[in-house]
Amino acid sequence: MGTGAFTQYIDVAQITLYVFWVFFILLIWYLRREDRREGYPLEVDGKGMSSHSVLFIPDPKTFHLPHGGTAVAPNLKADTRPVAASRRVEYPGTPLEPTGDPMADAVGPASYAERADEPDRTYDGRVKIVPMASDAHFHVAEEDPDPRGMDVLGADGKVAGSITEIWVDRAESCIRYYELKLPGTGRNLNRLLPVNCVRINDKDQVLVNSILASQFAGVPRTKNPDQVTLLEEDKIMGYYAGGRLYATPQRQEPLA
Repeated sequence: MGTGAFTQYIDVAQITLYVFWVFFILLIWYLRREDRREGYPLEVDGKGMSSHSVLFIPDPKTFHLPHGGTAVAPNLKADTRPVAASRRVEYPGTPLEPTGDPMADAVGPASYAERADEPDRTYDGRVKIVPMASDAHFHVAEEDPDPRGMDVLGADGKVAGSITEIWVDRAESCIRYYELKLPGTGRNLNRLLPVNCVRINDKDQVLVNSILASQFAGVPRTKNPDQVTLLEEDKIMGYYAGGRLYATPQRQEPLA
């Protein structure tokens, strides 16, 4: 019998290899369970949440959030919001046809996630996205155009309103939104315009190709005039994104 051998056909190297194989299988199983903390079980088209196996769905874990509160994952909560759309053909995976106003009903590209209805915060707990007027650390550089006072033109070339304020991200030190004032009086006519949806032309006009001038009134409003929550941000971005497809009937047709 050779040195280090337990029997004539099993040695330490062979046992080590088997142990490694078992460890590697358990590691893969553990990682595959952990990556199912969010988004699982899957939802079957029109039938709600699919069945799930305890073997592959991890036990709930409580996470302590940085600014107070807790979150549990997985929570196995299904999205119960009604979908204002129907399938062209009753077969899983077929396209959805809107049954109402898709931009208002949050269908397709206009959809949004139900995030927390509270503002995002910086590392030290301050509100992250605020109007520039509320933070003296920010200003528009002299060599850059100041959009405040400029007219906003929709995809139809008509004036929707004018820019009254700039909203900045304190953590990233960048502009996130322009505040748009629609014609009329009152703060309830103000809407947020994502900066990545605009272009300033050489005539000092703010061009928005996502939606028509008349559709700015439908942009979701913020409940606080000086703050925007995570949920409100998703709704606003979803509205402008939805306009890329649903602003006009022609945008839903083939290009050629």
